[in-house]
Amino acid sequence: MQLEALLNFPRALPAMSRTVSDLLAEMNKDDPSPKRVSDLISQDPSLTTRVLRLSNSAFFRVSRKIGSAEEAVAMLGMTHVRSLVMAAALGSSFKNVPGVNLPQFWRYSLRVADISKSLAGVLRQNESNAFTAGLIHAIGDLIMHIAMPDQIAPLDMGTPPLDLQRAQAEMSMFGYTYAQVGAGMAEKWQFPTTIVSALNNQISPFEGEAYDPLGGVLHLASWRARAEEIQLDENGLVATFPDLVGLSLGLDLDSVLGKDPSEWSFSQALGAFID
Repeated sequence: MQLEALLNFPRALPAMSRTVSDLLAEMNKDDPSPKRVSDLISQDPSLTTRVLRLSNSAFFRVSRKIGSAEEAVAMLGMTHVRSLVMAAALGSSFKNVPGVNLPQFWRYSLRVADISKSLAGVLRQNESNAFTAGLIHAIGDLIMHIAMPDQIAPLDMGTPPLDLQRAQAEMSMFGYTYAQVGAGMAEKWQFPTTIVSALNNQISPFEGEAYDPLGGVLHLASWRARAEEIQLDENGLVATFPDLVGLSLGLDLDSVLGKDPSEWSFSQALGAFID
């Protein structure tokens, strides 16, 4: 299936709910109303539950438990709440994806989000954008499995979705990767252009005319999370570390490993994605 056909395939891209659409419209304003945002979240009980689970997870290290959408907006700020709304909306949109272990997928994605946020802090990038981009960086994989399960199944057999060579295998077979699919989805869902660009460039963030530091962060964070998932030993980490991307960002192997999540399982946050 060609990329354009995939992005227009019925049911491949989850429909945005009216609540999420209204939230995005409000949060995209120059001066969004915190009360309007919290009221909109509160109108959707499922969205509220998912947002609160993420708000109270280890990612944000809040001083006390957040019990309402209004408290989430007040304590975390608008940029973080935007990330949580989009994450919660996506978590409720993908169910029973053929050939995908969804608990593993979201656990891995949460790891990438956590590492991306930490690396962005070191590089003085926008941490909220990095968290969001990390969380959805592989969403294209879900879309591909939904839209073309018969074509993707043979690839899964030889090169599983979290294999370090997965992107190269997809490019060889289809002429595009999960990165381009995810960027297309993010653009349709009105994500910021910085995030769309990072998703699109994450496989090769500094090649050709591309110079995408956030894409570079995603590249390193996804490498680290995949290495953990497939349990690479110390020699494997050294052998597979993306040296050129690290050099471009001024990060070496030890500095990336130093941003490992303090807790790899993310059991509490997973509740926002797995009912």
